Amino acid sequence: MRSASDKYERLICDGYCVFSGVLDPRMLERTRRTSESLLGAQPASHFAEQRSTGSMISVYDDSFFAELVAYPPALDCLAALGFAKPRWSSGFVISKPPDSPPLFWHQDWLYWDDPASYGPTPHQLFLMYYLVDTDRENGCLRLLRGSHRQRHPMHDATPEAHADGLRRNEDPAHPAYQPLADEVVVPVKAGDLVIGDARLLHGAYGNRSAAWRTVVTLWYHPNFESAPETMQAGFSQSPSKQSGSWTREARETAAGLFASYAGTAKPQKRNRIPGAMLTYAIAPRR
Repeated sequence: MRSASDKYERLICDGYCVFSGVLDPRMLERTRRTSESLLGAQPASHFAEQRSTGSMISVYDDSFFAELVAYPPALDCLAALGFAKPRWSSGFVISKPPDSPPLFWHQDWLYWDDPASYGPTPHQLFLMYYLVDTDRENGCLRLLRGSHRQRHPMHDATPEAHADGLRRNEDPAHPAYQPLADEVVVPVKAGDLVIGDARLLHGAYGNRSAAWRTVVTLWYHPNFESAPETMQAGFSQSPSKQSGSWTREARETAAGLFASYAGTAKPQKRNRIPGAMLTYAIAPRR
């Protein structure tokens, strides 16, 4: 088993790490039931619009997810990585139905105009909880190691990642869906937790199985208080305005984790496309 320092090194150098068995059986089952209920309530048009992704259902749609946001074992994982005061902003239930195509290559960072985006410090992390055992057959995560800090040809091949046409899988021959020689396969067991840098290029294999493959992705900001104030303003969430149908009790459960900024800086302008500071040259990882 890797030590916490090994996992931290892997996160900083490779862009991701995995913690095994974070969701206990009871929490795993509750997360499954809630996710299945939300999936069952979606119209067919939702899945048509998200054919590549599968689904994109906000965790703000059910109060249960406040418990997952504040789940102590996950916060312990972040603390073990050195992130003792994380903040949280959003999350989604992402479920690929049977016989669905790959998820396109993409990265999720929004603030590439800020020079702070090009250093070793992660300002946003995804925490992915897979609710079923997941491998290449049913759509596990695939990623490009180190692409959070060095340019990869896929950055330039898919500058329009997240575009409507890619989400709908309108052109299956598009480079965004294709296998790459240097891709890393990340199979996991149900209840495992994958933590990754928002800047990392990643996607998922198609689901060729007969069952749904569901992951809940939550977005945390591990160094919120030391991030540039313009980023803090951009990440900031108002519990009363952003928590959708969450009950007051649910908002209170996660209240200490909301990314909240009270300063006067204006939010950083959003830009998903890395600039010239992201280069192909980078020092060896190890």
